[in-house]
Amino acid sequence: MTILAVFRSRAQSLDYLSALKAAGVSAQAVSTPKEAGVGCGVSVKFDERALFRAKAVLAKRPYSSFSGFLRQGGGFL
Repeated sequence: MTILAVFRSRAQSLDYLSALKAAGVSAQAVSTPKEAGVGCGVSVKFDERALFRAKAVLAKRPYSSFSGFLRQGGGFL
């Protein structure tokens, strides 16, 4: 399953993408789906198996624009 990290800030989305890659998580920038109801237009996509690591990276950084994790095709976690 694919997870999207949704942000209200484009700069923070891209910073998070960089931090995930530095932590060894395979991730990419994608367009934020309309279902998210928020957005700068850019979310970070990664495999659900990396969710634990992704949450750890998120906890170490002060992302004020983070809206939540969204299962692609589903709802917020």
